[in-house]
Amino acid sequence: MTSAPSPFVRAALDAAAGLPATGIAWLDAARRDHLQRFAAHGLPGARSESWKYTSLRALSQRAFGLSDADTATNVALDPALFALPGVDGPRLVFVDGVYRDDLSATSALEGVSLMPLGAALATEAEPLRFALAGRLRHDADDALVQLNAALATDGVVLRVAAGTRVASPVHVVHVSSGAQPDTAWHVRMRVEVGEGAQVDLVEHYVSVGDGVQLGTVVADHVVHAGGHLGLVLLQHASASTTLFRRGHVRLEANASATVHALEVGGALVRHELTAELVGDRARFESRGVFALDGRQHTDTQLEVRHEARDTTSDALWRGIANGRSRGVFRGAIVVAEGADGSDASLSNKNLLLSASAEIDTKPELEIYADEVKAAHGATIGQLDERSLFYLRSRGIPLAQARSLLTLAFCRAALESLPNEALREHLGDLLVAHLPTGPSAD
Repeated sequence: MTSAPSPFVRAALDAAAGLPATGIAWLDAARRDHLQRFAAHGLPGARSESWKYTSLRALSQRAFGLSDADTATNVALDPALFALPGVDGPRLVFVDGVYRDDLSATSALEGVSLMPLGAALATEAEPLRFALAGRLRHDADDALVQLNAALATDGVVLRVAAGTRVASPVHVVHVSSGAQPDTAWHVRMRVEVGEGAQVDLVEHYVSVGDGVQLGTVVADHVVHAGGHLGLVLLQHASASTTLFRRGHVRLEANASATVHALEVGGALVRHELTAELVGDRARFESRGVFALDGRQHTDTQLEVRHEARDTTSDALWRGIANGRSRGVFRGAIVVAEGADGSDASLSNKNLLLSASAEIDTKPELEIYADEVKAAHGATIGQLDERSLFYLRSRGIPLAQARSLLTLAFCRAALESLPNEALREHLGDLLVAHLPTGPSAD
């Protein structure tokens, strides 16, 4: 006997029934297919290995309706909410998943095409066919990606022409307004960097109010031969927001990408990032920090796949948990057969600042090639009492000493960000979210 769908699945089916057809046959067919697959599996449960440390049982009992476009369009927002130092170039702003032209800045840049997905589908849908209609894995682990593919109606399309160097970072902002509680929004992103081109992209998540919301983002990044993508992910959503992000980076010959991530917000956050080094001498670098307090839960899933010769990857991630929060980190390196000469390293270090906090870390390494350099490691510990004593003996109060040591622990993941103004801002934001003393929980 087939069990009845959960409230979460029933609400998603109702939301899909209310979406108008796009008029694009292949896109409507893909949405129906993804929705059917999602409904067949539902959300992943405890038996799913990749969701072992992140339970979606409570989420499955919530019924989220789609955000209302008219309401999202009329929410009054101060642009200071998402202003970032060192980031003053083109900007796309989405409020509850709805594009806001009045808050965006899309001035033309030579060699750059930047537009919301809705506009791109209206004018040039066919080039997006493979990205939007490609078949995904059809199992429960991909349930939220299937949901996004079925219900996303807008997003970002960024194309950088071959040889173009974009001077100012492109800023993409996702705002959860809180004006529509118990609603969900879904966004797709497609970024393509041409041969020899260079661009920096800042993906920014903020909230207003404390209305319960669910957001999903699925992002595909392709960097062609010799191109470079710099990606900064800044997430400081409200403590009532659930976020799921799946990112995929594909690097061709001599292409490179650097990712810096700072996670300090959200109630339940899952960040999946996969990098495929498919061209010889491709390079991928990732740096990330999550700083949790209260009952926050953040799950980071990083996978780097070396599939060509002489490729390089370097991953350095830090985690901090206080209160009753829980952090999860899985870092996997796969060196495929034929990827000789690969050089891969991954480091994950974590701090527990209270007896009730928990961090689960799982490094993985698979090697199927010869002449490979690979190293990975993970640690979980507490602040060094000797260092605390040293600082206090120099007259530094305990709270300040704890903050200084915690910040020093995290800064290793941010110091390589070349945008100095943005780097300092991320440091300040991190300091603001660091606990100043042991949790009472």
